[in-house]
This record gives sequence, structure tokens and C-alpha cells, in this order.
Amino acid sequence: MVDLYEKINELYDKRRSVEIGGGDKRIQKQHDKGKLTARERIDLLVDDGTFVELNPFIEHRAHDLGMEKGAAPGEGVVTGYGKVDGRYVFLFAQDFTVFGGALGEMHAKKIAHVMDLAVQNRAPFIGLNDSGGARIQEGVLSLDGYGHVFYRNSIYSGVIPQISVILGPCAGGAVYSPAITDFVFMVDKTSQMFITGPKVIETVTGELISSEELGGANMHSTTSGNAHFACETEEDALEQVRSLLSYLPSHFEEEPPFVETDEEDRMEDILDLVPADPSRPYDVRIVIEQTVDQNTFFEVHKQFAKNIVVGFARIGGRSVGIIANQPKVMAGSLDIDSSDKLARFIRVCDCYGLPLITFEDVTGFFPGVKQEHGGIIRHGAKILYAYSEATVPKITVITRKAYGGAYVALNSKSVGADLVFAWPNAEIAVMGPHGAANIIYKNEIEESDDPEQMRAEKIEEYRNRFANPYIAAANGMVDDVIDPRETREKLMKSLDMLQKKRETRPEKRHGNIPL
Repeated sequence: MVDLYEKINELYDKRRSVEIGGGDKRIQKQHDKGKLTARERIDLLVDDGTFVELNPFIEHRAHDLGMEKGAAPGEGVVTGYGKVDGRYVFLFAQDFTVFGGALGEMHAKKIAHVMDLAVQNRAPFIGLNDSGGARIQEGVLSLDGYGHVFYRNSIYSGVIPQISVILGPCAGGAVYSPAITDFVFMVDKTSQMFITGPKVIETVTGELISSEELGGANMHSTTSGNAHFACETEEDALEQVRSLLSYLPSHFEEEPPFVETDEEDRMEDILDLVPADPSRPYDVRIVIEQTVDQNTFFEVHKQFAKNIVVGFARIGGRSVGIIANQPKVMAGSLDIDSSDKLARFIRVCDCYGLPLITFEDVTGFFPGVKQEHGGIIRHGAKILYAYSEATVPKITVITRKAYGGAYVALNSKSVGADLVFAWPNAEIAVMGPHGAANIIYKNEIEESDDPEQMRAEKIEEYRNRFANPYIAAANGMVDDVIDPRETREKLMKSLDMLQKKRETRPEKRHGNIPL
């Protein structure tokens, strides 16, 4: 006769065996490295008491190289769903205490299953990565498992937000899953991503480098751009994931979150904070913070390509994507890295229905042999493509300079801007007055009795005749020239007007962005 109580006790014993993962010693070793366990991370990420685990009893089917003797509780990964601020998310958390979190056939099957559930239920998907890579003992089955994850990352891209959090090693083929997702978080000193590790590099090329220098959070957030966020601690990273989700809809058909606000206009100081002189640098975050709802600007890729600033914010309670040239870095000009950063951010916002607000103060594309040989033409074209492709509401505010091809690329009317506003001191022209005067009036300046005085006069003449916002406004390229102090109010009214915007594109398989 079956004793139900005995069976229930057996169930709880098995569940406890899974929950302890690799055991107390390995958990302590994880803590000694300053790292949390998979389940501790989940507890920090989701709302209290909301996590529901799936497939805890899955087991591997390998019988070679000692695998028949090795237990792998939970297959080295915890999967399931929970809530963040009351909204469902689906997730996996690799358990480094079990086979170093290495991915095998059934480990991948658990991840793939929960990814499918995320899409079917229209909820964000979050991956907490902490793995030594493919489970070598399972051979090609491990590689096939990665393929199933990569495929889902790709086909579900743009359907639901996908977020990767690197909380330990992520090496070899494993790095391609985070690379496909929308956002990547890393933790200083404990996270690393690289295709080939330091030892392999030393063997093949003779180069000596540490794991942290090769693929740490600092390198990827400043140099490669592979990480959007570098955090001091795991707790900070998981809290920032929660913050990021507050700006994003759960899926592409849902409206972005709206937060009620009764903030009054507060841009009276903007005239004193932003220099009218186009040659003087300033931090564009001043403009952003004066314009958006207080304490809502959430910067993305903060340490990478600092000549462009991107991030999420709220204006009148509405979630928006913010893009701004940074005059204090490279005079706000565009280069290869900033073009990639900008184009990618535009496309993320367009995926999830967030209106784009562009603050323009740009001298042009950054000149130089290195830029030309590095493909600035191809990379800069990504900006044009991304803005033109985007169908979300698109608003531009020209605060000071808008020169040359960079003016066209940064959401001009010709590439699809819905509304373009300019401050009265804005200079919109093929090039800056100094350069233009030296070309157009070259002979007059050289033949003058006082070349420097003549040059100054011609610069001012060019500025007054051509480099002001009223020429562009007269030709319909600027919708209105506004008092800078009205910027927030204008944007709030514009966003309200554009909230029902719908725009279609010619039928096709897909476009071919210059990559």
C-alpha cells in the first residue's frame, strides 16, 4: 500500500537536494569570492514570495567521462518566473556550485523552455549568467544546446525585452547569447566575458593579459561597448535591472509604462546653465535633467562613447528614449563607436514603442584617417538607417549647432522626424560659420588690408545670413523656434499629440542595415 505521507516526504527531500545545489562547501566558496548563489540572486531580483521554479528535477542523460557518477542538482541552472514591481518576468540563473554552471543538453533545454514561456506569455526574459562554458563531457550536445538558446534570443528579439546579467565567467560560445539580448549588465571584478581566455591567447599570440583586463566589466563598459552597465556589486546590478524594467513594456504590443506626475515646469534656469556661445562646452545632462521628470533619467552605456548620451526617462509620466550630443566630449561630434551606440539605442526604443527625443548640438562626424579607415561611412550610415526605420514618435530639439551630414542623420525632418524644434541661438548649416567663411570669402579675406578683421566680419555675416534657425524654419525643416525655457512644455504637448501615431513601411522580408 502506498503511503502518501512517505511520498510527500520524499518529494521534499528531493527538492531540498536540488535547492542546496553543489552543497554547503561550494556555496561557501561562492560566497568567499564575493558572489551570491543562483537562488540568492533570484530572491533579490523578483518581488518577495513571487518566484515559481520550473523543471527542478530535470537530469542529464550523459554516461561518459564520469558523468554517470556525477549528480547535477537542477542541472546547474534554476529556471522559472516571478514578478518585478507586480509584472511577470521569466528567468534563468546558472548555478556555479553545480559543475561550474556549465551548460549541457538538459541545462539548455530548461532555458529554452522558459524562454518559450516568456514569449507565449508576453513577459520580459532575464538571464543571470555564471558559467564555465560548455559541459565538455557532453560534447556536441552542449554546443547544440547553445544553438537552441541563440536561436530563441534572435527570433524573440523585439518581441519581449531580453536582459543579460553577467555575474561570473561567461566564456567561449556562451558570450553570444548576451550579445544578442537587448541589455547586458556586468559586475566589477567578478564578471568576465571573452571568446578565448588569457591562457589560450598567450599560447597562440604570446600576449600576456589578465582575465579582468581581457574581459572584465570595466573593459566591456568603456572600450568594447559589449556591456551597457557596469555595477559595483551584484545587489546593485539586480536593483538596476528592476529600474530598467520600469521604463519598458512587457512586450512590443504593450504601451510603455506611464507614471502619474504633477510636476510643474522648472526650466527657468536653463538660460544660465547652457552657454549661448557654440564653442563653449557644457554637460548636456543639464539639459536632459531640466527637461525630464525629476530623477527619472536612467543612462545607458554611460562609460562607452561618451560623446553621445543615451538613456531612458519620463516626460509628463511617459517613458521616452533620450539621445543627446555631449559637447564636453569631442565637441559632441559623432565617431564610429558613438554611431554604433546611437543606432542600437534607437532600434531598441523602436522595438518597444518608446518615443525618441533627440537633443542636437553637433559639429559633424569626427574627422581623421583612423575614422575613415575604420569605416565611419558604414557606421555613420547606421544612424541614418535606424532613425529612418523607426516608426515611434520622433522629436528633435536643436539646442546650438547642427552642421553638415550629422544634422541630417540626427533625426532631421528629411529622415522622418515628426517635429523639430530649435532654440533661437541654433546654427543650422552645411558647416560652422568659421569654416564656411574661410572657404566662401577666401579671396576677400586674403586681399583685405586687415585679414583678421575681415574674417571676423565675414564669419558674422555668414552666421546671420545662413547659420540661424529661421532659414530652416522658413523652408519647413524646423517646425518652430522656441524659447529654451518652453522646451519641457513643448515636449509634453508633442508627446501627448503623438501618442496615437501609426506609421507603416513598404512590405518586405526585412531591411538590410549597414553592419
